[in-house]
Amino acid sequence: MGRTIASGAPQVVTKEWAPVRITNPDGAGPCIILCDHASNFVPDGFGTLGLKDSDLQKHIAWDPGALGVSAVMSRLLDAPLVESCVSRLIIDCNRPLNAPDLVPSLSEVTVIPANENLSEAARQERIKLSHRPYHAAIEALVEKRKAAGKPEPVFVAIHSYTPVYRGVERPWHIGVIHDADERVAAPLIAGLQALGRYNVGINEPYSPADRVYYTLERHASAYGMPAVMIEIRNDLVTTAQEEEGWGELLSALLNNITKGL
Repeated sequence: MGRTIASGAPQVVTKEWAPVRITNPDGAGPCIILCDHASNFVPDGFGTLGLKDSDLQKHIAWDPGALGVSAVMSRLLDAPLVESCVSRLIIDCNRPLNAPDLVPSLSEVTVIPANENLSEAARQERIKLSHRPYHAAIEALVEKRKAAGKPEPVFVAIHSYTPVYRGVERPWHIGVIHDADERVAAPLIAGLQALGRYNVGINEPYSPADRVYYTLERHASAYGMPAVMIEIRNDLVTTAQEEEGWGELLSALLNNITKGL
């Protein structure tokens, strides 16, 4: 059945496990919520990837809190939520297939023994297991909405990040990541800044130049559809109450923004 190491928001894995899950697929709202790193689940056959269970609780294996925030937003915005149900240590669904860290052998400062010297056949198996179905599910959802006559979606990718990276503190409470299309990002940044209580990172702690924007590039930017990537510092989403609070805040801001698109 594989392994899910509990940390933060609980990950529910059933006997009907699949590499991707869509919640509220017929949601009538304008947004599609994406959670690329929702789970730290390691399927059968991979063991612990040579790591300690404690390593699989860390950010290197998933984005703690991201799924909880995404679920709240899916509910409040009546939006479909697409989540990857496999740890990014198996394969990172938010990386292009030619990325050196598609299957990371080193994540931050942790060596991933089972990912070192991976054969091309093993790499292709992981693509087939998780990466391909995840992106196919997003494409199928967009086509289904198009066939139903719904307007083009607004893509919102939810992530979380560590307060300290390689010994350097990150001061931002939340980061808004965007490319040249600022239709969603600019008013979202302005709305967060207007509250006066958040240090808002603009293309911080990551930017598309860091090759972390792949999912949105593939499904939104390539077709001229609006999109934004949201990064929440993971020490601010350690409880269900905190996830609810961020989900409510972001949903309220996005609800106003999407009305103007």
